[in-house]
Amino acid sequence: MNDTELAAHLAQVAGKLLLDVRASGLLADKALGKAGDQTANQFLCHAIRAQRPDDGLLSEEEKDNPERLSKSRVWIIDPVDGTREYGEARADWAVHIALAIDGKPIIGAVALPDLDLVLRTDQPRPLPAAATPPRMVVSRTRPAREAVAVAEKIGAELLPMGSAGAKAMAIVRGEAEIYLHTGGQYEWDSCAPAAVAAAHGLHVSRVDGRPLIYNQPDVYMPDLLICRPDWADRVLKLVSEMT
Repeated sequence: MNDTELAAHLAQVAGKLLLDVRASGLLADKALGKAGDQTANQFLCHAIRAQRPDDGLLSEEEKDNPERLSKSRVWIIDPVDGTREYGEARADWAVHIALAIDGKPIIGAVALPDLDLVLRTDQPRPLPAAATPPRMVVSRTRPAREAVAVAEKIGAELLPMGSAGAKAMAIVRGEAEIYLHTGGQYEWDSCAPAAVAAAHGLHVSRVDGRPLIYNQPDVYMPDLLICRPDWADRVLKLVSEMT
C-alpha cells in the first residue's frame, strides 16, 4: 500500500485497539489512558518500522532518536491525542499518523475512533457551508488568551474541545470555522491534523503566518492557526496586533 493508505490503515487499526482496551472495563481514567497510549504506540511503532524501515520515526510515547534528523521522510505519530478525553470515555480524542517529507506535513490521517471516522490527505471532501457568526474551537481546560481575545473581536462562539486533532477535524467537518492555538504543543500534536486540514483546502500556518515545519531538533511548536481561508487574513492581523 502507498504512504497515505498505510497512514489511514494504521490510524484505523490503532483506533480499534484503543476502543477494545477501553471496552474491557478493567481500567479507567489515568490508568486507561496510560494503557491505551502504550498499546497503540507499541503497535504503531512496530508496524511503521516493519513497513517503512528506512524512514525516521517520532512518537510522543517513544524515546526520541536523533537519527530522524538526517532523514527526508519522517513518520510523526501521536497514538492517543487527547489521553485525558480517552480516559474519560469522551469522543473528542484522536489518533494521529503523519509523514513529514523535508519538514513539510505532506501525508496524514486522523482517526476519530468514537465516530468510526478516518480523515485522510488523499480523500479530501468539500467543506460544508460556514456558519455566521463563526465558531472557534478552544481547549476544554486552558483556552488560549489570544483565541479568547480574537473571538471577542469577531463575535465568534467558543466551542471547548479536547484533542488538537478533534479540534482541527471539527474545521474540516464543518463544525467550526477557526482553530487558533497559542498555548504550546509538540510536533505530534499537529503534524497529521495540519496535513489533513491543508489537503481539504484549509489555511494552515503559525500564528505569524509562517509555515509549520516539522522534524526539528526541538519538537516544541508554540502555536498554530487552522481555519477556513476566508478567515485567515483577519485572524492573523488581529493576533499580530496583540504582540
